[in-house]
Amino acid sequence: MKKILWKVLNSHSFAGLIFILPALLGTVIFIVLPVIASFGLSFTSWDLLNPIKFVGLENYKLIFTEQLFFKILLNTIVFALATSVFGVIIPLVLAAILNSKLRGSAFFKTAYFLPFITPMIVIGIVWQWIFDPNIGILNRVLHMHIQWLYDTNFALPALIIVTVWKLIGYNMVIFLSGFASIPDNLYEAAKIDGANPVQTFFNITIPMLSPTIFFVVIITAMSSFQVFDLIYLMTQGGPLDSTNVLVYSIYKNAFEYFNVGKASAMAYVLFVIILVLTLVQWNLRKKLVSCEND
Repeated sequence: MKKILWKVLNSHSFAGLIFILPALLGTVIFIVLPVIASFGLSFTSWDLLNPIKFVGLENYKLIFTEQLFFKILLNTIVFALATSVFGVIIPLVLAAILNSKLRGSAFFKTAYFLPFITPMIVIGIVWQWIFDPNIGILNRVLHMHIQWLYDTNFALPALIIVTVWKLIGYNMVIFLSGFASIPDNLYEAAKIDGANPVQTFFNITIPMLSPTIFFVVIITAMSSFQVFDLIYLMTQGGPLDSTNVLVYSIYKNAFEYFNVGKASAMAYVLFVIILVLTLVQWNLRKKLVSCEND
């Protein structure tokens, strides 16, 4: 028995387990257990002060009978869809331009990537000044007087602009790494066959880059559905809930209204939405990604 125990303690598997134990404990304590606890709380009524009361599916019924919830859900979908479209197309075009050995491309790569590593609090403050209706530079450039963050028609588009601007650098770098994996002989063959740059882009670049595009679309969509910090910093869900999204609403219900049960239920509604979206995208990968195998 002692020999067996000694062998186990000196095995590579045991050593590996010791090394991953801190990360494993952190995952269980800070991710797995809170996920399980929040699922249980979604069937309860709790204000963080009084005892927890089991209410069954009442929280879910309340969510799906509130008109405000569907407005928040629509805001979230519009925000995620617009961000996913523009946050993929613009970086793809920029990556294609920079990949063509443009003079000074190193400078542009750095300039485009800087917003991604800039703290969100700084971005929020700067863009609030840019969107300011009285002294903001955007209205001065456009020679217009638009109440960007105070108008229900412009507040959400303004946040989409900021989000896409911040994502451009990160997604562009991923696309550039995808461009580097495309063999040069394909472009040489296309050039010999007389293909113009547009034909080359759509018939060679896009198919060969489709796995990278698929990856970028998924991570951009998932992050867009979970937006919170920009909303919190710039609009607080206003005006008139025109920029209120699911994650920000979950925060307000849990830590401002102290309705933890409802907030937990909304969190699981968001989880189901993201899960379904990811599964749909994953099942469509054979049609969207070239040379995709099981």
